[in-house]
Amino acid sequence: MNTRWICSLVVLWCCSFSAIAQPKTAYDFVVAQDGSGNFTTVQEALNAVPDFRKATTTIFIKNGVYKEKLNLSSSKHLVTLIGESVANTILTYNDWAQKKNIFGEEKGTSGSSSFYVYGPQFTAQNITFQNTAGPVGQAVALFVAGDKARFINCRMLGFQDTLYTYGYASRQYYYKCYIEGTVDFIFGSATAVFEDCEIFCKKAGYVTAASTPDSTQYGYVFLNTRIHGDAPENSFYLGRPWRPYAKTVFINCDLGKQIKPEGWHNWNKSDAEKTSFYAEYQSKGLGANNNARVKWSHQLTAKEVSENYTLEKIFNGWKPME
Repeated sequence: MNTRWICSLVVLWCCSFSAIAQPKTAYDFVVAQDGSGNFTTVQEALNAVPDFRKATTTIFIKNGVYKEKLNLSSSKHLVTLIGESVANTILTYNDWAQKKNIFGEEKGTSGSSSFYVYGPQFTAQNITFQNTAGPVGQAVALFVAGDKARFINCRMLGFQDTLYTYGYASRQYYYKCYIEGTVDFIFGSATAVFEDCEIFCKKAGYVTAASTPDSTQYGYVFLNTRIHGDAPENSFYLGRPWRPYAKTVFINCDLGKQIKPEGWHNWNKSDAEKTSFYAEYQSKGLGANNNARVKWSHQLTAKEVSENYTLEKIFNGWKPME
């Protein structure tokens, strides 16, 4: 047999084996403003995800400030965004509620968001979500409606209404995230857990404004989270009821001096005191003051916490870290 021909076969075989043995890249798409990736904008990458795909689509976003009004539609399933670094991968826009659209109409709170997440089973990691409109009223940085949404090591930056947890059927998990704002800066009707997070209070206001439906057992649950800020002492309530059946619970949280002794506000709705559920368990820090809390709030027992506030119980079987 011709030696040159044998060598060619060996080379071809080695190349074929190499191609098979090569592991699949960790990312399906790369977004880079300098043109070194598949796309230069985040929205282009989101649009490229096949509708109703049954496998995860992973998008890596290189460092940069991406000023885009973003929308992940409900047909885009199992999308994962991974930033190069949480401090330098920034998705931002600057709309606000009173800003006029092209018809001269106000955009409203929902219309002010920088990023809309409607697709189910969305994950974001190492990304900053930002609204730079400033203290001009409602200006949402992140609007999350899709079910089983996860945010890991992310930042949500804004003033009033920073994070909109939209949708009573939506389950959302925030792990080691940083969220800042002033009035009602975590608000909405979703069931959301904030674990090992940092909540930063600016100026004065309310940390939460839940609108939990009466048919939903859990609203907001904060686990092992630190609430502090540069706001003055006694300038923040833990929450107030946007809707009558609001539910918000703080478990093993470190509360800064910014938290008012009474803890909770009824939004001038005396009836909401009977229907809302506001509770704490083993709060600590300068803002922890069990004896001064409003009479219609609750202090949970160890048994209540262990039986009712596991992730699996809160999320009705969904295990967000698996």
